[in-house]
Amino acid sequence: KQWYQRRVAITAGDEGLLKQCIEEQGPANEAGRIAKKEGLDFSEVESLRLDFKNILKIDNLWFFTNLVKLNLDNNIIEKIQNLDSLVHLEWLDLSFNNIEKIEGLDKLTKLKDLTLYNNQISCLENMDNLDNLHVFSIGNNNLSQMDNIVYLRKFKELKCLNVAGNPFAEGDYKSYVVAHLPAITYLDFRLVSNQMREESIAQYQDAIDVIEHNERDEQKIKEKERKRIAEDLQLREAFVDGLKGESLFDDLFTEDVDGPKLNQLPQMVEAYDLYKSKFCKICEELVTFGLKEYESREKEKSLFLAAVNKAKEADKGLGVAAINEFLAYKKKVLTELGQISDPRVIDAKISELQEELNNVWDVLMGYELQLAEQLEEVNKDFERTMSDMSGTFTETVQNYFTQCRELELMHHDKLTETALLIMEKVVKNELEEELPEDLRLLFVDKDTITNAVNTSHDLHNQKIDNKEDDIITRVGNTKESYNVRISEGEVGRNRHRVAEINHFLENIREELEQYENLDR
Repeated sequence: KQWYQRRVAITAGDEGLLKQCIEEQGPANEAGRIAKKEGLDFSEVESLRLDFKNILKIDNLWFFTNLVKLNLDNNIIEKIQNLDSLVHLEWLDLSFNNIEKIEGLDKLTKLKDLTLYNNQISCLENMDNLDNLHVFSIGNNNLSQMDNIVYLRKFKELKCLNVAGNPFAEGDYKSYVVAHLPAITYLDFRLVSNQMREESIAQYQDAIDVIEHNERDEQKIKEKERKRIAEDLQLREAFVDGLKGESLFDDLFTEDVDGPKLNQLPQMVEAYDLYKSKFCKICEELVTFGLKEYESREKEKSLFLAAVNKAKEADKGLGVAAINEFLAYKKKVLTELGQISDPRVIDAKISELQEELNNVWDVLMGYELQLAEQLEEVNKDFERTMSDMSGTFTETVQNYFTQCRELELMHHDKLTETALLIMEKVVKNELEEELPEDLRLLFVDKDTITNAVNTSHDLHNQKIDNKEDDIITRVGNTKESYNVRISEGEVGRNRHRVAEINHFLENIREELEQYENLDR
């Protein structure tokens, strides 16, 4: 279906006319008849022309998932939209429209050539994902600020740029553009000479130095954020997110109103610091253990996938050898039949060939059965291994959280004892230090202070329990979902392979039947 590669003129959104035009532009005679019979598959179209169609809105293009080149120029389009499905697009022409804002391009990460010439755009924005942009035409728009050019510095592959016809493009604007985009080869359809580049950079050197300094700072910030995101993702995959540093300890007090006040009692400061230090140390140990177990699980997955792929490759080799051997035999027999005139001999030879075809089917199905049994055993071994690892991980996690609860209980006991002693002194009017107002309100009577301490303790235990439950639940769910994906993947692979074998058999049988009919 190479004719799908051709450019097609069509009105957007009219599927019937779209089919008609693709057929009209397709091959003629027998090839065209066969193509129409097979039907049209928009997903195979790679280039599409929709210029001069009076199009107001971009729509109904989601079928063209493999589109590489799209012309939408010379229409009345007001907004860039509904292009997210065109993830393979490399060339997009939206010139001569009524577009006021650059948007809707986030998914077009393969885009190399973008033409927005002669629109009403006043700002360069929303192009951050176009890392492969090589050619950009934004001439004859409403760009009034020269510093729009600085935005284009992020596109390291940009070589050809057109900005002529914008309000800012007057006077010596080319020197500014070349200085700030030193990798540009062509500007406004003219080659940028080395002399012009050197002179332009020298002219704006001080401004460029400031920009480059700011860019380095921004890059450091981005790199730091990238590492943080990568670390957070790894911690989550290791089931130990929210445990690093003081995260869980701080979370204990997010809903605890009175606990932080009580821990600021002079008699509790040292005990609180010790509690925090030990609690955070347990969390760090759990994080270290979780990351180590994560690496072990990933290693097991890699070994499992390597074993599966090795088995599949071995089966593929055997299958290809069997098919090639049969095809060589078929070719030999059909060559001999061309020299035989006796119908009985021909029928006998074809019968032998059909019998050999049945034998090949048996061999291929046997290989598939053998592979299915082998993979079933490999899958079971892997599931047992992962189940054991998950069990060990869960048990260890529970032990760590038990230590956390024990620490919380010890601190609670200490806080209860201290609070009751202070309460006794308050009642006897023997308390030497003056309590802050918010603390003094807790020591109005024994029940009030006891309730405050117990509420703080309950909230802390709830946070600890919730985190433990979250980890254990996610471990179990992840294990089960991975096992399900493996099982479903194997079922799908087996069905596809059996269908392939049967399809091969049917094709050969049809070929032999046609040969028999021709002979008769």
